[in-house]
Amino acid sequence: MSGTEAANKEAAGKPESGAAQVDESTAERFIEDKHLGERIKRLRLRKSMGLVELGRLTGLSASFLSQLETGRVVPTLRNLARIALVFSKDLAYFFENEPQPLFRVHRRRERVRLPQTGADHPAYFFESLGYMVPDRQMDPYFAQFLPVAAEPEKAEAAKAHLHPGCEFLYVLDGRLEVRQGENCAALEPGDAVYFDSGAPHSYLCIGEKPASAVIVTLHQTSQHQPLPVRPQQPATAAQVPATKPPAR
Repeated sequence: MSGTEAANKEAAGKPESGAAQVDESTAERFIEDKHLGERIKRLRLRKSMGLVELGRLTGLSASFLSQLETGRVVPTLRNLARIALVFSKDLAYFFENEPQPLFRVHRRRERVRLPQTGADHPAYFFESLGYMVPDRQMDPYFAQFLPVAAEPEKAEAAKAHLHPGCEFLYVLDGRLEVRQGENCAALEPGDAVYFDSGAPHSYLCIGEKPASAVIVTLHQTSQHQPLPVRPQQPATAAQVPATKPPAR
């Protein structure tokens, strides 16, 4: 071996100038901080997949995968790549920082009181309890409903509106009438109603004192139970076994 080759070989085994050598304990902590086993287990459970099935798809044994999920063994990049491919993930998924769980507090002083939309004499006011949450899947409100005596104002107060999704209302105080199409219910404190908000609905305070409620609207399209589909051509009893229609 020449002197140049020997020098190159020796340099290859040394860290670059100015770089600190990473000790084994630091590397172990780095791996633990990434929670590789927990991430793999979450991916598996989301797919309702057992260890045996994951082992069949990856070529790894179920016992090894169990030890991997509990942190008793550390996967090689090759094994991690096999697992990533099963769940259509990139290797970077296992090393990126995990998103922090959402936790937002809305103080009472931060809320904005808004009147009934499109009414000259608003019969209720509402305050958003979740406007600071990005990409929220529901909208919670605190609402206060005022007593209405005059008929013209009562007609304006009971003006129906609609929006896609579902709505939940829980009465805190007072008496409140909720209408949805032909449905009508008089609610008192402690009563609640859940309904399809894709149908026209309205609220009306029916007591002498203001009523208050918590309202939650869910961001989803209105879905109804599909009707059973009949075959286009009649089938014989031998071809299709008798079945019961889906329960509604």
